[in-house]
Amino acid sequence: MLRLGGSLRALSAAEHFWMPLGSGCPRRCASAGRKKEILLHVHGEASCGIAEILMNRPHAKNSLGKVLVDELYETLDLLRFDENIRVVIIKSKVGGVFCSGADLKERAKMTDAEADHFVQRLRSLMDGIAALPMPTIAAIDGYALGGGLEMALACDLRVAASSAKMGLIETTRGLFPGAGGTQRLPRCIGIGRAKELIFTGRQIDGQEASSIGLVNHAVPQNEEGDAAYQKALALAEEIVPRAPIAVKMGKLAINRGTEVDIASGMAIERMCYAQNIPTKDRQEGMAAFIEKRPPKFIGK
Repeated sequence: MLRLGGSLRALSAAEHFWMPLGSGCPRRCASAGRKKEILLHVHGEASCGIAEILMNRPHAKNSLGKVLVDELYETLDLLRFDENIRVVIIKSKVGGVFCSGADLKERAKMTDAEADHFVQRLRSLMDGIAALPMPTIAAIDGYALGGGLEMALACDLRVAASSAKMGLIETTRGLFPGAGGTQRLPRCIGIGRAKELIFTGRQIDGQEASSIGLVNHAVPQNEEGDAAYQKALALAEEIVPRAPIAVKMGKLAINRGTEVDIASGMAIERMCYAQNIPTKDRQEGMAAFIEKRPPKFIGK
């Protein structure tokens, strides 16, 4: 059984499973015949602790329409409190594109008030991605434009194919980044570079993105078109064996600490460290070191 707020794992030890959002939720039964725009893939024992969010809106290049946004909110709700999930990868199920940004066809039909409300909802969505307690990795194997790049910026780590195209292109559409891009991009690449990319609406490839620190890794694209995903998966598999609570506390200390002055940041680090001290995983780490064996962390 899958249940909201609990473990996403099936009782049987399956290798993995695919879960279209809404499949077990009575509120979505009326739309059961509609193709889901967000899929959730949870790895089984071979890669324990890895969940993948897959955008699946091929006819609109994964643009951020109302349905996709609603389903992504549902996915975050499922993942937020699942202690078995140690890393989340966000990727596309559509070849050649990560996310093309806002659905401007939908946006054109909105009143000014409706558009403002929807952009606030997008901003809240990106904040929700950033607030997930476990590390998140964006696997960018194609275009990540506008809100699509803002989604990637909300993740902790970004991996891109060297041929991928990224840009906050809103100024070419009479807009400017409104889902967190004006705040997260400068923290990622510096104020000057961020202003240049936003003012010009320029698109850059994965290699240039790596050179300016926009992505952690740029990798040559492969024949399958999933090179960034494969690198993201390798990173996730490297994170999974580490102590989950320590990783989560490290993420929290960094995220909150960079928002304040250094003295306040040090206080935040101290509070996070204090939460980690009494954990069984810390005791296991010390015991494993003394006994010269690999630690077995359980997230407790």
